[in-house]
Amino acid sequence: MRHPLQHLRGNSIRALRSQGVQVDVLGEDVKSKTLEEAQKSCLLVNAPIICRAASQVPFSVLKYAMTLDGKIAASSGHAAWISSKMSRNRVFELRGRSDAIIVGGNTVRKDNPKLTARHGGGHMPVRIVMTQTLNLPEEANLWDVSDVSTIVVTQRGAQRSFQKLLASKGVEVVEFDILNPRDVMEYFHDRGYLSILWECGGTLAASAISAGVIHKVFAFVAPKIIGGKNAPSPVAELGMVEMSQALDLLDVCYEQVGPDMLISGFLQPLPDVTPVIPSVDETFAIDPTVTPHESSIIFFYKAWDPFGAFSNFSPHPIQMPDKNGDYVTWLSVEHYYQAHKFSEVDDPLARDLVKNIKSAKSPEEAARIGRSMQRQQCHLVRSDWDTVKIDVMYRALKCKFSVYPHLNSMLLSTAGSVLVEASPHDLFWGGGRDGEGLNYLGRLLMQLRSEFLGESSTSSESSCLAV
Repeated sequence: MRHPLQHLRGNSIRALRSQGVQVDVLGEDVKSKTLEEAQKSCLLVNAPIICRAASQVPFSVLKYAMTLDGKIAASSGHAAWISSKMSRNRVFELRGRSDAIIVGGNTVRKDNPKLTARHGGGHMPVRIVMTQTLNLPEEANLWDVSDVSTIVVTQRGAQRSFQKLLASKGVEVVEFDILNPRDVMEYFHDRGYLSILWECGGTLAASAISAGVIHKVFAFVAPKIIGGKNAPSPVAELGMVEMSQALDLLDVCYEQVGPDMLISGFLQPLPDVTPVIPSVDETFAIDPTVTPHESSIIFFYKAWDPFGAFSNFSPHPIQMPDKNGDYVTWLSVEHYYQAHKFSEVDDPLARDLVKNIKSAKSPEEAARIGRSMQRQQCHLVRSDWDTVKIDVMYRALKCKFSVYPHLNSMLLSTAGSVLVEASPHDLFWGGGRDGEGLNYLGRLLMQLRSEFLGESSTSSESSCLAV
């Protein structure tokens, strides 16, 4: 099947065919009675990259083992072992196919797991501990990072002394203003993680499901009954009161693994990640160099893509004048854009936010701070933001493409092509998941290209310096 992101589609197929390799594409070269079944197989095996491309979070699998009466441990908390050795070997295989494993603080305190992929034959996934309070033991198997790293994500400001202890052991600590599964998954998406295995308890599992970040479930059911009124279950409170509210799994599979039954299925359908191209009339109105019906399409998204320098996340510093006319250096267009959500607001918290965004180590970190605070502290956002945000982005982009000659040349080399920001989740700057996005970033770049080529009858001046 073709790559789920259109700006990457066809590259591998062309490369293979140029070397004489026969490549058959489902729905194009292969058409038969078994097409639907074959395409389903391709979708399932590529589910991680499809889901990651569409949802801006890594593909996440929730795994648990439970007794026949739905318990993941006895009332005492003892849980070794519910499932058989054959089932545990399957878990090692799942870990070996994952970039990381997530557990909660309660799992660390009670089970002291190692979370290795031994016997699985795969690589060693990173271990992630998600804890609000950082109330964790000073000695734990996960603090041994000699073979594989451990990352602890926690609430900002939690137990500074314990953070220093973890750092001295080589454990990375990442703080969040408000710790929740969605923000954590978006963070690890930005760090390049593709697939994550959740081996947490019921409370964190329920939080992750409610946040919409769990895509698939693997449940190992052992033919045992343990009972216990207070014995924990795989998923805690979800707020559902009627059976009609229950979440149905899709593409459910049943497999006997030794004495256990493995039930697996998707919590969410596999998305369609194909962006729709802007209409011919709309595009021609933005950039007259685009020839109707004959133009090529250039998709861009991440900064490392072939045309990734078009992204507002590309690492190209710019200098822009402040309200006093003094030039200020911003590490990227995204830094400048996010900070200006809170500029000119007469509030010390807003001023601190601008400073924090400006000093963010990466465009992704600047975006995370700006977006999360826009949701959590909406009163700090400037009142005219919806009106001025396009102009803010335009000024920063014009500076970037004016002061870097190689970027200017790259932009001009696309003359006649439609530029589409292929983000499947951004309905304003990008194309959106199903093409419903407005693609304003692509539009601004085509407008700039037209101005640089002298096609526009009007041009606006922007003050900027090269850095």
